[in-house]
Amino acid sequence: MKTFNKIGITLLLTAICVLANAQTKEIRHGNRNFRNGNYAEAEQDYKNSLDKKYNDKAQFNLGDTYYQQKNYEEASRSFQSVADRNVPKNLEANAFYNLGNSMMQQQKYAEAFNAYKNCLKINPNDEDARYNLEYARQKLIMQQQQQKNQDKKDNKDNEDKKENQEQQQQQQNQNQEEQQQGQQQEQQEQEQQQQQQQQQMSKEDAERMLQALENQEKETMDKMNEAKAAKMQKRKIQKDW
Repeated sequence: MKTFNKIGITLLLTAICVLANAQTKEIRHGNRNFRNGNYAEAEQDYKNSLDKKYNDKAQFNLGDTYYQQKNYEEASRSFQSVADRNVPKNLEANAFYNLGNSMMQQQKYAEAFNAYKNCLKINPNDEDARYNLEYARQKLIMQQQQQKNQDKKDNKDNEDKKENQEQQQQQQNQNQEEQQQGQQQEQQEQEQQQQQQQQQMSKEDAERMLQALENQEKETMDKMNEAKAAKMQKRKIQKDW
């Protein structure tokens, strides 16, 4: 049973076959670096070749160097660039195949599936592409199912969050209401206390006024009694004489 990693070896074998047909000095130098595993140097060689003149094989091989350096995003761009041009069918098929591998490494299974499918349209006998197509399809189904499960979880989490927020809001409203009631009750108690104090003060004032009147009346009576006593004394003295 073949695995995706084993099929990935086809990438390198295909690249070597293409590299063997390169004509320019930079491409030949890049080929040697690629075979020796010097992928960064090979990348620079292919870029130097492309700076002078565009070459489909150099662009394809540049994609291989990106792939070997695990720069799958740039590898995808390189292989897509080759596939989009008017190139020989075998090169186009290989570009789609390697594009599919690059997309698989990025877990972009839908794009990988389409790339392998395009490869098979050009070369229906490519069993590796057929195997990878089915592998990509299975991974895509799993990814979609995982996304559905994640969406359900997110929805459930959002619902729980919303419910918690509503409960917190209700609790907050209840606390505010209880606080307002407490404040109102406290205010009423303060008002009652003030009224009681005012009433108490009015009663005390009335008592003080009454006491003052009583004192004044007593003082008046005392004066009158003293006056009467003085007259009586005077009369008595006059009578004795």
